[in-house]
Amino acid sequence: MTVDLRDLELLAATADSGSLTAAAERLYVSQPALSQRLTRLEDRLGMPLFDRTGRRLVPNAAGRRLLVAAHHVLDELRSATRDLHEMRDGRNRRVRFTAQCSTTFQWLPPVIRAFRDRHPDAEVRIESVPDDAPVPALLADRVDVALVTKPDPEMDRVSLTRLFDDEMVAVVPSDHPWAARPHLTAKDFTDAHLILYDAYDQTRIPSIPLPLPPQARPARITTMPVITDLVIEMVAGGQGATILPNWAAAPYTDSHGLALIQIGATPMARTWYLATRQGPRPPHLQAFVDELTARLTRP
Repeated sequence: MTVDLRDLELLAATADSGSLTAAAERLYVSQPALSQRLTRLEDRLGMPLFDRTGRRLVPNAAGRRLLVAAHHVLDELRSATRDLHEMRDGRNRRVRFTAQCSTTFQWLPPVIRAFRDRHPDAEVRIESVPDDAPVPALLADRVDVALVTKPDPEMDRVSLTRLFDDEMVAVVPSDHPWAARPHLTAKDFTDAHLILYDAYDQTRIPSIPLPLPPQARPARITTMPVITDLVIEMVAGGQGATILPNWAAAPYTDSHGLALIQIGATPMARTWYLATRQGPRPPHLQAFVDELTARLTRP
């Protein structure tokens, strides 16, 4: 199967406008030529991509699937073209930032404000990366700065700055039986219903180990989107317990009547690092790194 860039442009323009005539005007080609291109594309694929609904062409299941790829490719190409123009004109002042395992960013606005005071013409973009894997994204030049805590086989290929340690804690309503415990053991989880981020979905390949003591076997696990507020509301409503980083859960204890309990006789600690690509950093990127490091290493 051969699908080229013009085919993707044809697909996107036709889906957006609902007709070949309007799509042809947008792409500056004749309607008969565009119709022939669509016919050739559908012949190569062996299936139609649009259904006619009244006077409109509407993508069918095959068209919708290819349209997802078309939008991804065309958006990335537009973004790359814009970035190249900025590089050519000496206006490349962007910082693409991502954070692993975190949906709590109260600390980020002060970092951005301080950074913009130093570089008012710079832009900070918050990026998401596939599979919660920022190190490969750094190496592929999809992000510039990342907060990481999970080990990665390519860690030695990036520059790491140690920032702080945090602790994974159990989060329950303040009247939960666990709230009176000094710490939890593996046995305490036997009858537990845990509500966890869907990053811990054990059907994923590869799966992320559950944040539990060895030999812990909870009775039930429910996974939810990586939205801290949603998980907290479920726990506060008595629907189960969760496990979160202390720094993400602590702001909710008073407002939601929650208790944080240590997991294991020894706290379940993690170390966070700031990661960038190795080598010299442009001044605006170094300024962002400096502000982020100062903020997150402060007690």
